[in-house]
Amino acid sequence: MSTPVLAKPQLRGLLAKRLRFHIITAFILSLGCATMYKFGVAEPRKRAYQDFYRRYDAVKDFEEMNQAGVFQYGKP
Repeated sequence: MSTPVLAKPQLRGLLAKRLRFHIITAFILSLGCATMYKFGVAEPRKRAYQDFYRRYDAVKDFEEMNQAGVFQYGKP
């Protein structure tokens, strides 16, 4: 019965080969995460702020707070 012959391990250039794979993978994953954050968090947040300030009336809000007694002018 013959023994199986093991392939010689790759020693030269192994680090460069593995680094190339991991750097490319990390770059692709980071682009994917950045894209998901932009369209999943940042864009909806921008839209929510735009909708809020489109309908926001600062003068009306001030008048409501003033009538509710939030502001105290010159009173200790």
